[in-house]
Amino acid sequence: MPKPPDKKNRNPIKNLAILSGIAIEMGVIIYLFARGGMWLDSYYATEKRIFTAFATLLGVGISLWVVLRQIKQVKY
Repeated sequence: MPKPPDKKNRNPIKNLAILSGIAIEMGVIIYLFARGGMWLDSYYATEKRIFTAFATLLGVGISLWVVLRQIKQVKY
């Protein structure tokens, strides 16, 4: 017979705080990288906004990496 999950190791408030902060962190990281790319485009006067596109994709990648690291902390 399987054992019931140990309720001592589960903390729903901590898990809720971790999960709710993930969306905010993702948004902030992507926004900052996009703004940095826009600044680079204006500084180097590029017409096709290459830096904005590259920096935004880099921001998405970094934010996904941060999310995956934080998901490991959540105890189900």
